[in-house]
Amino acid sequence: MGNWFMQTGHGVRFEWGPDGAALLAQDAACLVVVDVLSFTTSVTVAVESGTRVFPHHRRDETAAALAAEVGARLAVGRSMVTESSPWSLSPAALRRAPAVPRLVLPSPNGSTIAATAGDSTVVAGSLRNPSAVGRWLADGGYGTVERPVAVIASGERRPDGGLRPALEDLLGAGAVIAALRRHGRDRLSPEAAMAAAVFDGTRDIGAAVADCASGRELIGIGHADDVAVATELDACEIAPVLVDGAFTAA
Repeated sequence: MGNWFMQTGHGVRFEWGPDGAALLAQDAACLVVVDVLSFTTSVTVAVESGTRVFPHHRRDETAAALAAEVGARLAVGRSMVTESSPWSLSPAALRRAPAVPRLVLPSPNGSTIAATAGDSTVVAGSLRNPSAVGRWLADGGYGTVERPVAVIASGERRPDGGLRPALEDLLGAGAVIAALRRHGRDRLSPEAAMAAAVFDGTRDIGAAVADCASGRELIGIGHADDVAVATELDACEIAPVLVDGAFTAA
């Protein structure tokens, strides 16, 4: 395919998953990571409470070592939440948990993408904060041909490890792109324009996410509250930016 992703003349681009992020990061001034269910939604909830969030690709001994190194709590799996370990990838659980200064938040999708950014600035986008992200990017001069933005929908993983495009992430990415367009960033790649069109054309975001594959899966295992938090459209006024290894309020 060559360098199809490089020097396209577009200020705002769109791609899927870690591989797409790795490609666009080579030519992007900023990566917006979108993992609606649930990494970037959880980041917005935690950062709202004053927590610095350290992304990590999985919950293992290296995540525990990172938590010890930076003096952070280590989030557990949704099913492992206890009174003494109430922090998890569940945004609803994070909202109920006591705020902590630092949290290591493992995620195989959103965190992995954040790690591919290289020298690019990384921002956590979701359905909760597209206007805040769009405003922060525009104020920083991002989204132009000279300083392009790559909006990355994380997607999910199939049992064989392959990428499954996820509607909730397409909607979240489209919301961020639509917000950028409102700030005059109209040099959209065709892929970015289509993502924005999907968001603009969806009348009931909450119903769409609840009824899509990922939403049904979470609701089926008793986490309808996570879907509800994830679809609080524009409820968050913070753009979390990755600084010194942790997402913090811009």
